Amino acid sequence: MSAHVADAYDRRSAEYIAVLGEITQMDAADLDLIGAWRDATPGRLLDAGCGPGHWAQFLRSGGREVLGVDLSAQFIAHARSTYPKIEFVAGSFTDLPASDASLGGILAWYSLIHMPPEELPVALAEFARVLAPGGSILIGFFDGSPGEPFDHAVAPAYYWSADALGELLDRAGLTATASESRARAEGEISARPHASLMATRR
Repeated sequence: MSAHVADAYDRRSAEYIAVLGEITQMDAADLDLIGAWRDATPGRLLDAGCGPGHWAQFLRSGGREVLGVDLSAQFIAHARSTYPKIEFVAGSFTDLPASDASLGGILAWYSLIHMPPEELPVALAEFARVLAPGGSILIGFFDGSPGEPFDHAVAPAYYWSADALGELLDRAGLTATASESRARAEGEISARPHASLMATRR
């Protein structure tokens, strides 16, 4: 599945970057949430599924050390050329280029949606491996019936709920601490309901 998703995003990378590749194109509520999480999360940060790198640059505000990881070689090439002071690596969530307990926080903003439900626990366990005790993860996803597939514009994707994700995180050694959801406002790029979940490494 990961190779299929990488290929799909590589083929449409230019289109994606034009529509969603700048921090100014992001929703104000998302900026507020992620900014508050960044400022409350010490240590090195990982942007898991960094895409063209705009969220990684946002996380870097104030001189933070940030690592961006993405499956798409086209996204990584764009991110490296656009944000040369940030380390970007092409890679998978199931084999992250970070040592045990080396990260203070992980942002997975709509980057787990393409992972089949049976594969998601493996990625969450890898996230838990690289997070230091007390480290935080912030996940953005589409709110709906857990594990139900839907036709995403780029590659097959899945809905989740805060409760269902919380159970998977708990099994991986992470404790959910906060969640929120909202219907999309008129003019937003996606019409699907938004949700996020925050958890801490035990």
